[in-house]
Amino acid sequence: MHGYGGDKAKVVARLRRIEGQVRAIEQMVENDKYCIDILTQISASNSALKSVALLLLDDHLNHCVRQASVEGGAIADEKLAEASAAIARLVKS
Repeated sequence: MHGYGGDKAKVVARLRRIEGQVRAIEQMVENDKYCIDILTQISASNSALKSVALLLLDDHLNHCVRQASVEGGAIADEKLAEASAAIARLVKS
């Protein structure tokens, strides 16, 4: 089971809401809504995605990385490198 297993329902619910937000943005564009209003909704969607990403990262650190640190060795190094790379990607976005 992945680290987010306990939060899976919450993650899926959030992603469905984000999906709805993105569909609403598409509808706004199709209906020629004011560009600033569209940008505001895009910003809200980006924030919602970042929130999900942070939840998944927290679960990864508290499950996968914690377990790997108990095992030690190469697996611990691998999981720490994965987490570091994921954090770097999130910071860049």
